[in-house]
Amino acid sequence: MAKIMNKNADRWKAVCDRDTSQNGVFIYGVKTTGIYCLPSCSSRQAKRENVDFYETTKQAEKAGFRACKRCLPDQFGASPQVDLIRKACEDLQNLETPPDLDSLAKAADLSPAHFQKVFKKIVGLSPKRYAMAVRKQRFLQGLNLSDSVTNAIYDAGYVSSSRAYADMTRGGVSPKSRQNGAKGEGIRFASAHSDLGDIIIGATARGICLVEFVQKGEGEELLRSRFPLADLKPADADLAVQAAQIVAQINHPTEGQNLPLDIRGTVFQERVWQALRDIPLGKTVSYGELATAIGQPTAARAVASAIAKNSLAVVVPCHRVVRGSGELSGYKWGVDLKQALLDLEKTTKKPAT
Repeated sequence: MAKIMNKNADRWKAVCDRDTSQNGVFIYGVKTTGIYCLPSCSSRQAKRENVDFYETTKQAEKAGFRACKRCLPDQFGASPQVDLIRKACEDLQNLETPPDLDSLAKAADLSPAHFQKVFKKIVGLSPKRYAMAVRKQRFLQGLNLSDSVTNAIYDAGYVSSSRAYADMTRGGVSPKSRQNGAKGEGIRFASAHSDLGDIIIGATARGICLVEFVQKGEGEELLRSRFPLADLKPADADLAVQAAQIVAQINHPTEGQNLPLDIRGTVFQERVWQALRDIPLGKTVSYGELATAIGQPTAARAVASAIAKNSLAVVVPCHRVVRGSGELSGYKWGVDLKQALLDLEKTTKKPAT
């Protein structure tokens, strides 16, 4: 039986991502503060060398740690419903064939609809999405240990290779391509000039995968650093049109262009990036407000981390996120550019309806 989060490296990644799906699976203690927390805790992230991992609160308390007053890990299992959901998570992680919704609900003595509602409230994902995340992570771990993609597919619990490829190409990269570091993946690129500076645009067959502001003449070098093993090709007619649309979006902001995108990230990152695209033109939100919008109000720091990993400038408008005070925060391409983008958007008149 394969298990997820069976290594401290995986647990540490869950802590860095503030992964709510791992609440109840393990807890971590911070040696410098003497506090133990849930993986999703929004407290300031500790250094890795100061963190220990435990299976239960009793283990952490026996080691001398006390419960965090922010995430309340000692109360996480206080509700009978939480214990039921914890058991369901364990079943979804550990069983070779994950149980379906009806089976999970029956084991919890709840109706399927009510079980799904409770599960999503506690875990942050539906049972189906949680099972998909577990299986996908198991598969990615298997790719690193196996010299055969096919073996990794079936070891992860997929019943067919088509299902695995469907899950993985959701982010635009096939399992084989991922195993080979995207070697040979076709990416077309175009350089363009906007009123706010030069940009480089990259696109796979699925859609635009990169839009970044660059110094003049440095675009192709940046693209190669992002995709070192990809097969880079000059823009075709479709990408040339899309590049012109992006330049127009910068120079004369309008509500988002309907561009095909190849967005690559974790489930949490993609939720954040979609929420960014939902921010209206000319408006700004705080990190806390964006965290609330995706249903995780205590995950402002994790939201900020996901925003920092956005590689689609303007198209995924991370420049519309500011501090709670309304002041500008950092921006991957410079705070001055962030201010310029916001100024342009605020002065743009929406077309009459």
